[in-house]
Amino acid sequence: IADYQRRYSALTQERLKFGREGESAALSFLKKKGYRILEKNFRSKVGEIDIIAEQDGVIVFVEVKTRADHEFGHPYDALTPAKQRKIIQTAQSFLVQKRISDKTIRFDVVAVTSNAEGPDPWKIELLQNAFQV
Repeated sequence: IADYQRRYSALTQERLKFGREGESAALSFLKKKGYRILEKNFRSKVGEIDIIAEQDGVIVFVEVKTRADHEFGHPYDALTPAKQRKIIQTAQSFLVQKRISDKTIRFDVVAVTSNAEGPDPWKIELLQNAFQV
């Protein structure tokens, strides 16, 4: 059992590291697209939002989905209706906490996939306005 726990822990650490690297690539990508990063990994009682940014006066809540490949579907497929509801509720917590009530909001998704063939280690796709409140 101890050997299994060590291997499981190592795999979990690898996955977390991979996810952090993907999120970092997404941040750089968004900055180049004109997003001003307000907060990373915002947590509330309900859940977490990976990136909160502002673009052209719009508050943008960004979910980052990082995958090694599309073996289990496109990263966008992981954004279930239940996950969307959690993101919306967490966004509402952020807006209340920061006393923001007069801004337009939007929910974007960034799909980050490992790209072994290209010069860039990541393939990054942006889906703006991925879902609505």
